[in-house]
Amino acid sequence: MKKVKFTKMAGAGNAFVVVEDPKVNLRKLVINICSSKTGVGTDGLLLLDKSKKADYRMRILNADGSEAEMCGNGARCIAAYIVNQKGLKKKKFAIETLAGIVLAQAKGEVANIRLSGPQDYRSDIPVKLEGRKIKANYINTGVPHAIIFVDDIDKIDVDTIGRSIRWHPEFSPRGTNVDFVEQAGKNSIKVRTFERGVEGETLACGTGSVASAIITFLKSNPDVKNIKRVVIKVLTLSGETLHVSFGLKNGIVSDVWLKGSAKFIAKGEFYV
Repeated sequence: MKKVKFTKMAGAGNAFVVVEDPKVNLRKLVINICSSKTGVGTDGLLLLDKSKKADYRMRILNADGSEAEMCGNGARCIAAYIVNQKGLKKKKFAIETLAGIVLAQAKGEVANIRLSGPQDYRSDIPVKLEGRKIKANYINTGVPHAIIFVDDIDKIDVDTIGRSIRWHPEFSPRGTNVDFVEQAGKNSIKVRTFERGVEGETLACGTGSVASAIITFLKSNPDVKNIKRVVIKVLTLSGETLHVSFGLKNGIVSDVWLKGSAKFIAKGEFYV
């Protein structure tokens, strides 16, 4: 029997196990340790490793064993882990991901990360679901997201509708995460997310919160091409609020930051 040391963390309700150098079959470990019945019960696994390009490298494994390019809440958890467990003294530091270099800072159980610039924005994409047409908006904030605006987010069947959009031919072959968004105020939104790789609704999604905030602003302010700083509060299903901030220069979104909680839940050894 092999033992893998782990730390369980949660970023705004998005749960992960953080491991270093597990020395076991990684995909098998992920599927077993993420299970809510026979494992620790998380949305994914974060592997902290050395990097030649940054201070650290992070790999993100979904609960189904697939690898994701980026995870906003996962990156925030890793940032808090690095500061609290590795003793890094830098105020800001760099984390290598498959989606590029992420700049991070953390203090206690609050972490703030700067994501790479969003790409591939498409507005009002007609999507046909069981004879009904809806409009989706698409953007890649490290991973792909389809944004659906709704009037009453609490009544949405996120798993059923989300699964249909996640596998819709419009977003093939990679598929997409699906975010349902309700405007809650001038600079606040409610978001519920069906996550690709988890294949179900999660309590929060960092890249989804960023995607939802950016598209909400762009749709609400089509004539604004330059603005120094926008801050949007995102209320997640967990009840926690994430803060998304970004700027706009000549119509291009840049300097995107995601801030919120990154809590330490438990430490232990998982038997493989």
